[in-house]
Amino acid sequence: MTSPSPVPSFRIGTEFLREHWQGHRLLTRRMIEAFPADALFGYSLGGMRPFGEMAFELVSMADVGVQGIATGDWNQLAHHGPGPRPATHDAILALWDATTARIDALWPTIPPERFEAVDKAFGQWEGVIYGLLFYWIDNEIHHRGQGYVYLRALGLDPPAFWER
Repeated sequence: MTSPSPVPSFRIGTEFLREHWQGHRLLTRRMIEAFPADALFGYSLGGMRPFGEMAFELVSMADVGVQGIATGDWNQLAHHGPGPRPATHDAILALWDATTARIDALWPTIPPERFEAVDKAFGQWEGVIYGLLFYWIDNEIHHRGQGYVYLRALGLDPPAFWER
């Protein structure tokens, strides 16, 4: 019997990771746009929060999170976060777009080895930085799935999930 060949390690580049995350963020942005004005912050099912509140959670985590990754400072959320809680499409989209620009601006300042460092995100969740990012992406996908249910329940076609 022969021994199996060792599998070479596989790594994704940090730029690929940013593009992957921003692709998910672009799709979530389109989800926000798809909601009727009265439903974005006023519609829920089964005890879930309105999608606008979920979107604010996502933008808050991304905004403070990219700052924490870049600098090690996770305290901004406790101090001011990304801004006041929005109440309209325009307000949440403005925050979303500002956070997208912030991610793109801060990302090149993050040394590649930082993604393998252990840190305590938001002063609560200890983990390897790339693992924290994967969690944020998974969390966004989870909430976007809730948004798909809402849009379908409202009789609307959501954006195609594969178009990111």
